[in-house]
Amino acid sequence: MRHGRGYRLLNRTHEHRKALFANLAGSLIEHEQIKTTLPKAKELKRVIDKLITLGKRGDLHARRQADARLKQDIHVAKLFDVLGPRYKDRNGGYVRVLKAGFRYGDMAPMAIVELVDRDPSAKGAADKARMADEEAMADED
Repeated sequence: MRHGRGYRLLNRTHEHRKALFANLAGSLIEHEQIKTTLPKAKELKRVIDKLITLGKRGDLHARRQADARLKQDIHVAKLFDVLGPRYKDRNGGYVRVLKAGFRYGDMAPMAIVELVDRDPSAKGAADKARMADEEAMADED
């Protein structure tokens, strides 16, 4: 029998898997496109679809549930302020998983995970802003 076999374990403990998907979901919300292995991408699709549905609801309880799943407040804020309204008229299917060949080191199948109707300027924007802030701090010294 196959009872209770509803998701991939990914050779990780429950706590490690929970942290992994919190980090992957946060990165996807922040950059709107990430590259990871195919099994992680397929599982991430399930996680992020539920989070965006919470973002569409927009009430306090949904915000607290999303805050419990995601680790950073900026990700929760973007989920409710940007992504929730963007997908208000869409009934599911917020994430696209594209196969991206194999990793050179271990031949693991790779995939690109992106939000449907994503903002292309969001990819790497936070990293660029962080680098500009660090350069400004270095110039002041």
